[in-house]
Amino acid sequence: MSVKAPSVPAVKAVPVPADSSVWDRISNWASENKAVVYTIAGVAIVATGAGVVYYVQSNSGSSQNADAAPRLSKKERRKRKEEERKKAEAEKSATSPREAGDSKPQVASVTSEDEIPDIDEDTVQALSADQRKEFAQKLKEAGNKAYGAKNFDRAIELYSKAILCKPDPVYYSNRAACHNAKLEWQKVVDDTTAAIGLDPEYVKALNRRANAYDHLGKYSEALLDFTASCIIDGFKNEASAQSVERLLKKFAESKAKEMMEGRVAKLPSPTFVGNYLQSFRIKPRPAGLEDSVELSETTGKGQLQLGLQAMEKKTGEGYEEAAAAFDKALELGDLGEYEAFAYNMRGTFRCLRGKHEEALADLSKSIELDPSLTQSYIKRASMNLELGAPDKAEEDFEKALKQNSTDADIYYHRAQLHFIKGEFSEAAKDYQKSIDLDRDFIFSHIQLGVTQYKMGSIASSMATFRRCTKNFEKVPDVYNYYGELLLDQSRFPEAIERFDTAIEMEAAKPMSMNVLPLINKALTLFQWKQDFAEAEKLCQKALIIDPECDIAVATMAQLLLQQGKVTEALRYFERAAELARTEGELVNALSYAEATRTQIHVQEKYPQLASKLSGMGAVLK
Repeated sequence: MSVKAPSVPAVKAVPVPADSSVWDRISNWASENKAVVYTIAGVAIVATGAGVVYYVQSNSGSSQNADAAPRLSKKERRKRKEEERKKAEAEKSATSPREAGDSKPQVASVTSEDEIPDIDEDTVQALSADQRKEFAQKLKEAGNKAYGAKNFDRAIELYSKAILCKPDPVYYSNRAACHNAKLEWQKVVDDTTAAIGLDPEYVKALNRRANAYDHLGKYSEALLDFTASCIIDGFKNEASAQSVERLLKKFAESKAKEMMEGRVAKLPSPTFVGNYLQSFRIKPRPAGLEDSVELSETTGKGQLQLGLQAMEKKTGEGYEEAAAAFDKALELGDLGEYEAFAYNMRGTFRCLRGKHEEALADLSKSIELDPSLTQSYIKRASMNLELGAPDKAEEDFEKALKQNSTDADIYYHRAQLHFIKGEFSEAAKDYQKSIDLDRDFIFSHIQLGVTQYKMGSIASSMATFRRCTKNFEKVPDVYNYYGELLLDQSRFPEAIERFDTAIEMEAAKPMSMNVLPLINKALTLFQWKQDFAEAEKLCQKALIIDPECDIAVATMAQLLLQQGKVTEALRYFERAAELARTEGELVNALSYAEATRTQIHVQEKYPQLASKLSGMGAVLK
């Protein structure tokens, strides 16, 4: 279906995007309120007083920051971090034993095999503490030399003897490096685990173990180690941060494929379905399927009529009834002139369920039976766009226009294609053409205003929405999307006013209430006043009305993370994964969930990092 453009500003009609969804909305919201972040598969890692949180903290002013030091520029922050990193490395090199590959050992290098101590488990017992320390250093230096010569077996032997003299974390880590070179991943894990046991904040050992876990396919364990490494290192190691990003994506993609294979296809939330269906202009039912015509439920035509009646309920239950009725209509057959329409409707609901191949087959059959039914071309075009075939989508729009060049729906949905491709000028032309053909279709006006905004013509966009409030004063969507654009400009009181108007109008039709204004008001209160309590109440209200609304679930998760309620947030991210329709949406939801779960595990496994995180939070806010 038509693809929803990146939100804030949002785009109407949202049809089933493959990789653009609620997660774009959350990610965009996050990216516009960031402190110091690493983008991770649509997730952001931030070090704050609440912990390492996979979201971005708002940088809007608040009373808690009243006594904070002046905010440094990006250049100054980078310069300061680089100075701190160099200072830390200098201090470490002055006090820590050197690892394999270092060029300036602290003691005289071993120059011959004769100088290497001959140690085993029995002879080491006779050595004094000072002798053990001295021999361990010589063995380690000899091991470094062998490692440099790529004689890994000999290096492993020498590091093993050094460990007999002194179980030092560096020696274990160096031996792990040898096993790493030999691709002996489990041995790398064993040695780095021993090193970390002796020094829980040993960054190099954590990174080596994470790499080994990655090769063993233990992505969660690898993610945990790389995340801990990032925290300990103050997020100064770009390679570690990139590894977290890569692993989150790898884990999520692997898990998503597994989950999609066993997942039962179901309809998304009533909010999603309703927004999609109203992206087409309301038209009378096909003649002969009106309520005034009595049709038997045991016939295909009767089931078509039942399906259309159920859709008008605009509830989750009603949409399920409609989908079942359209399935039954084609099973019963004998549809005559309505057969193409029946395939169109079954294809629509199959697409909403995420059953893309079956939906494409139904829409193609509908076109074959009745090429004049342009809505089938439009829906197939939108599906082709979702499946990564924009050329096929364009072909379908062209075919539809050859059938009926005065169909406003064709121009509206083709404008969505242009919008997604960033062709805003072309999108604006098509939205305007849609308006010229049918001035009563409100969403063409809304989308034109959004497109003008994206083009940078803010004055024109605001004028478009002011006209909409006069000409469509009873349509809540006008006020909701107007409010989103005002929110994007940080015009908070005006945005709240528009959202309240939309909420009041939606409340007048409780059986089919669109909950998006409630969620938008929640985000506004958070960004404006950091009013978490009221924002949560609004999201909870939205979830009572529409328990399957993915936007409400994801927004609630973000609000909880902002407050450091990580465990509660995880439950909502897991719920978001359950609600994801497509594999792309599922990958993003799983990325957030796994990132949040990793934060919890890091805090449990490395409690000593809590004070470090609090200190970092003071610097990064």
